[in-house]
Amino acid sequence: MELISFLQNTPAAGMAVAGVIGLLVGSFLNVVILRLPVMMERQWRAQCREMLDSGEQAGQEEKAQPFNLLTPASHCPQCRHRLSPLENIPILSYLVLRGKCKRCAAAIPLRYPITEALTALLSAAVAWRFGFTWECLAALALTWSLIALSIIDFDHQLLPDAITLPLLWLGLLLNVQGLFVPLEDAVIGAAAGYLSLWIIFQGFRLLTGKEGMGYGDFKLLAALGAWLGWQYLLLIVLLSSVVGAVIGVALIVARGRDRSIPMPFGPYLAIAGWIALLWGEKITATYLTWMGI
Repeated sequence: MELISFLQNTPAAGMAVAGVIGLLVGSFLNVVILRLPVMMERQWRAQCREMLDSGEQAGQEEKAQPFNLLTPASHCPQCRHRLSPLENIPILSYLVLRGKCKRCAAAIPLRYPITEALTALLSAAVAWRFGFTWECLAALALTWSLIALSIIDFDHQLLPDAITLPLLWLGLLLNVQGLFVPLEDAVIGAAAGYLSLWIIFQGFRLLTGKEGMGYGDFKLLAALGAWLGWQYLLLIVLLSSVVGAVIGVALIVARGRDRSIPMPFGPYLAIAGWIALLWGEKITATYLTWMGI
């Protein structure tokens, strides 16, 4: 209790603890980001094989080579060298190893330490905003989920139900006692979040014959509505459009990205949702003041 009281009364200490926890969680998020899409692809292939045959051979192949978030242990994808605990220390191991595998000297992707550092920084920001409270712990869970969803969607244009649906239900459960918003606002936010993008999706498809977004985007906005309430949905959509435009232009200029290549909308929704989580009330109040309302 004394430690909790100390962290509550010492913002810098709370931010430091959240940052260290964020580093560790960021290391795990790297595993989720890398393996969850592969796990889903394997599951889809197994289901397709079961439809085409008895599925016995497919089941034997899956059992012979288990693959999940825990198995196999972290290893170098080039030489299969199993990483020791000292080689798994967030950021520090990357710096000590100079970004290369200890055995074969293959390059370690820079995105791993970047994800760890980003998770630590955002976690510290959440602790600064909410203090060491129940709201902070819940907001950290949301933040970590949004990071994983953003990177997976950017890589694969996929928002896994394994993350979005639990996030939706968790938001509703947390707001049973009004942790962030009254339960009524959370329920309406979840429904309105899903339906608003679904209606836009259907309208765009009718007008152009193309699908402008995926169902994962509907579920993500529904989850954000369940956490923050229906009042923030418009703000999230507007912010996501601004963030998407800025990042899209930056990618075209910096990397020469083909404008015809579709860009995932999930990361922009996630960024906008996180901004609304921390500063939505101030942004809304500033806008209303500026408009003289």
